[in-house]
Amino acid sequence: MPLPFLTADGVSEADDDGDEALAHDDHDRWRRPYRPGPWRVAISAVLLLLSAFMLLATMIIAFAGTWGGASVCLVAALCVVGSAVQLLRAGVWVSRTGLRRVGFFGTRSIAWSEIAELRTVQQPVRWLGLPRTVQGQALTVAARDGAELPVLLTDHNADFLSRAEAFDRAADTVGAWADEYRPVSA
Repeated sequence: MPLPFLTADGVSEADDDGDEALAHDDHDRWRRPYRPGPWRVAISAVLLLLSAFMLLATMIIAFAGTWGGASVCLVAALCVVGSAVQLLRAGVWVSRTGLRRVGFFGTRSIAWSEIAELRTVQQPVRWLGLPRTVQGQALTVAARDGAELPVLLTDHNADFLSRAEAFDRAADTVGAWADEYRPVSA
């Protein structure tokens, strides 16, 4: 079985046909226009490590023959795993149909036709989602019907804390999606 050789410029010998679409070329799928930040990944990793210990404790309790305690420990471990996964999913997602803000407890989708404008503003923002507020930048969305919409991104959340240039790139990318798919109002 021959193995394909990848050259320095990223061209593979196996890539003879260039008509295949890449996974990131599908604009109908929901995608996050930025990478999860180090704080979000670190918190999720700690939660997954905690769940590993909880699952180990579940196994020990089950081998001891206490099925009630093992089932409670298993449910708690699965809740911690679900929390870690949901924490990684949280953020702003875009597709051809609109904008989706995924939170820890809820998700809200907004069609591009319902959005009047996206803008970056200076305002008090929550630090890492905690009640403490600091002065920072936030990407906000204004609806056409005047409805109050939540802040999409801040430069002090778990994705962009101490990464101002990544916040600017993410805000520009979401703005580019809005410019491409938002209908032009007359």
